[in-house]
Amino acid sequence: MHWGHPVQGLAQRLSGPAEKIVRRAVLHIHGNGHDLGLPQNLAAWALASAWRGIPLYPLAGPIVVTGRTESGDVTTLDDDLMQHAKAVARTGRDTLAEWHARPSASNEAAAKELLAYAARDVAPASSDAPSICAHLG
Repeated sequence: MHWGHPVQGLAQRLSGPAEKIVRRAVLHIHGNGHDLGLPQNLAAWALASAWRGIPLYPLAGPIVVTGRTESGDVTTLDDDLMQHAKAVARTGRDTLAEWHARPSASNEAAAKELLAYAARDVAPASSDAPSICAHLG
């Protein structure tokens, strides 16, 4: 899977038409993590990708997920989104452990597997799927 530059275009891929989206979560991303050689943050990548419904650029380094008010201020993460984050982090940890015993056929297969698990972990009980935005810092 070709990822391209990890930061270029990320904000556009994490956002959508403003009239259709009420953003509930913000990912505070280390804007230079990839260039500094920081490790990929698979849990944050899987979570953000599952929330958006598409595979995003890989994310590197520490990432903080917060809530967002309707006016755009940072706030605590809603309980349902916190549960999503915890579930995807657990799933990511468990999946990585499985890959040590049973390596994936390819990087692309591994990414698809992790994204499928993350999508399951964040599947909304209703049609109220969260949307996110990124803060590159």
